[in-house]
Amino acid sequence: MNPDASVPSDASDASDPSVPAVNTFQVDLRGLVDLLSHHLYSSPRVYVRELLQNAVDATTARLLHEPGAPLRIRLIADGSTVVMEDSGIGLTSDEVHTLLATIGRSSKRDGLENARQEFLGQFGIGLLACFVVAQRIRVVSRSARTPDAPPVEWLARDDGSYTVRTLPHEARPEPGTTVHLEPRPGAEEWTDPRRVAELAADYGSLLPHDVTFTGPEATDRPLTERPAVWDRTYPTPTARRVALAGHCARVFGFTPLDSIELDLPVAGVRGVAYVLPAATSPAQRAAHRVYLKGMLLTDRADNLLPDWAFFARVVLDTDTLRPTASRENLYDDETLTAVREALGARIRNWLTELAAGDPDRLAAFLGVHHLGVKSMARHDTELFALMLPWLPFETSDGRVTLDEFARTHPRIHFTRTVEEFRQVSPIAAAHGLGVVNGGYTYDADLLALLPHIREGVTVTELDASAVTAQLDPVDARRELALAPFLATARTRLDALGCDVALRSYHPVTVPALFLDDREARHERDRAAAEEGADQLWSGILGALRGSAPRARLVLNDNNPLVRRIAAITDEELTGTAVESLYGQALLMAQRPLRPSDTSLLNRAFLGLLEWATHPLAAPTGTPGTGTSAQTGTPAAAHEEGDK
Repeated sequence: MNPDASVPSDASDASDPSVPAVNTFQVDLRGLVDLLSHHLYSSPRVYVRELLQNAVDATTARLLHEPGAPLRIRLIADGSTVVMEDSGIGLTSDEVHTLLATIGRSSKRDGLENARQEFLGQFGIGLLACFVVAQRIRVVSRSARTPDAPPVEWLARDDGSYTVRTLPHEARPEPGTTVHLEPRPGAEEWTDPRRVAELAADYGSLLPHDVTFTGPEATDRPLTERPAVWDRTYPTPTARRVALAGHCARVFGFTPLDSIELDLPVAGVRGVAYVLPAATSPAQRAAHRVYLKGMLLTDRADNLLPDWAFFARVVLDTDTLRPTASRENLYDDETLTAVREALGARIRNWLTELAAGDPDRLAAFLGVHHLGVKSMARHDTELFALMLPWLPFETSDGRVTLDEFARTHPRIHFTRTVEEFRQVSPIAAAHGLGVVNGGYTYDADLLALLPHIREGVTVTELDASAVTAQLDPVDARRELALAPFLATARTRLDALGCDVALRSYHPVTVPALFLDDREARHERDRAAAEEGADQLWSGILGALRGSAPRARLVLNDNNPLVRRIAAITDEELTGTAVESLYGQALLMAQRPLRPSDTSLLNRAFLGLLEWATHPLAAPTGTPGTGTSAQTGTPAAAHEEGDK
């Protein structure tokens, strides 16, 4: 638009310099069409929707003006032109100038406000969208409101020019409108008869008036398929389920696990939700199919359901939700928010009905989509209580429901991370400690709710002392005998903020167990940050040092390797071996390694490698320097044994 290239709207005002002239904008139609095609509309395909929409609205207006009037909507594509014919309300010469040549003007808004809810179009862009594919548009129309008025022709080009002329009565004997589109060079793919028929069927299959298509073969075929598949009657529930499954396969390309009826008369919504047959990521954006008064609005609506209902894909028709200006998505307002909540409630009720009457289907659903149900249950204790016998959790007893696990373990511990659970789980199972993996999405939140719906059940986060208390203590005499070994081990790991304990536990294949809790992790993070901070921050972080429990390395006295290490008399070699056990336990727990941990692992590896290769440079069996050729144990240990 160029406001400088404008003319005064009132000559008398222009003659008086004290009165500012009122100007009108001049519109560059080609620039506006380019804006529509590249920014407002996602694809040129929408021109077919605009043709259908105008024809249906014109026919609806004819019925309001003249109940019982004949209805006809026909789309014709022969490869060279696209034609839309309707027996709608039609236009007079004045209305053609006012409505077709004025951008933004809509007859639905200007002349039929009291019946606006009956119409599909509301934004007044009209036939302008057809210039996305057409270089010339010819409209021939005759008004049903003024039957004596002659037909009128409006001929427009994509350069912004148009002409209007009246035609003889025989040019159009009956009221209605015919629109001819002449495709622009390069847009032929969008006016190909097969493409036009496909688009028209996609957009208009649920329109309230019959629409036919005529191709090069000159035979009419219907495009509408009413009533919608969810509004039809079926002889049996099984037949209905099969029909809905077939519809889902055609629309979405998958056979649903189940179908959920969505009938919300108060919200003006009718449709069906299809449950995905395979698990999907909650972060994946949904693509729902929405019709507005029978016209396809979008097949990529992503704001229709609550986020937790990511396991469903919806097809519905509505007459209450507002479209965006491009009419390719839903306007996110209070009405959509209310509809979203109502649809979520309907899906929740479906789950409740399955739990009460069809446990096999519920189990099949949860086997695939338990994550979505867990997301719902976090905010709904009633649903959580209802789903408790069915929701699976990863526990030290295997993958069981939380209800079953709580009956066996009234005192439940949980881990914050999957790695921590996997390290502790075999030890916990062997010693009867009930541990649940809270590292998966929503599981920790649900565990916190469990005491509110199950009396006598306690839930606490797993800490090092709880696990250590479950492990068998070592005989006091043996622990006393190993005091020098434990002192060496504690000295070597003290700088790393880790204590050392000796216990007997199963399985015996685990030589060492690294345990810490949230407070210990926070202290480790604080200490790591203090090491790399400048003097100011080091002082601040040092002031935050607390008396939180430290991490703990629990050595397994049942493990043969630990027993051999405990028998070594060389303190340096003992320390290196303990550091190796510490590093191995860290790696098994998949803990993030601090720089000090990485340095320790490197030092321990090189120390053991040097010790193992030292006999290459010294006689076999030399005291204090080599190993026994017969046993592979340090020679110093043999000397001590001989004494």
